[in-house]
Amino acid sequence: MARKNKLQKFAEVLSFPNVYECYNVQQPELMGAGMVPVDLKGKWGAVHFNNNNPITLELACGGGEYTVALGRQFPDRNFIGVDVKGNRLWKGAKTALEEGLSNVAFLRTRIEIIDQFFAPGEVAEIWITFPDPFPRASKENRRLTSAFFQEKYRQILQAGGLVHLKHDDPDFYRFTLEAISADPRNQLLYQNDDIYAGELAFPELGIQTLYESFHLAAGKTIKYVRFKIS
Repeated sequence: MARKNKLQKFAEVLSFPNVYECYNVQQPELMGAGMVPVDLKGKWGAVHFNNNNPITLELACGGGEYTVALGRQFPDRNFIGVDVKGNRLWKGAKTALEEGLSNVAFLRTRIEIIDQFFAPGEVAEIWITFPDPFPRASKENRRLTSAFFQEKYRQILQAGGLVHLKHDDPDFYRFTLEAISADPRNQLLYQNDDIYAGELAFPELGIQTLYESFHLAAGKTIKYVRFKIS
């Protein structure tokens, strides 16, 4: 039954006008609704959102709860959730359509090739919410705040673009702070190893993903880092 539901979601998400997909990492090509090829690099605002509002990406967005909630909270900004699993994106994309959130879209692809779909300076901010921390040292480069991914973000972020990390893992939090400080082009703006210990520094931190609710129920503390990439 679970497999059948997953296949149904895959089929349905292919028809959503707010979802774009790339299947071939070696030859990246973006597909829109109905598997129609579309070129949105440098054109997300003009072609999809029909405005020139700032664009924020949520990487490893899972079910898209954070992307959708940001879209509700900031109607004058555009948000794109990115994940490799189409059945995960289904929930957020469907919710956005049902609520008429025209400032919310989703991109199914691998984050390693994110620079293939956005032009330099096209993205204003990036949110990274509870990604796989890849605790083994041999997989350090797969961590979404590693130097490898910072360079990817640098290619698409506007000058002084912001990157946000929200996570529960203390080792990943420390790794991120070290990775930020290792590059003089970065500027750490804010860090907090327990955001709920006091008043929230930023209202959007009150948005909780499904994973975050699990972590809080397990007694874990939630960490947050905000830094600027130049």
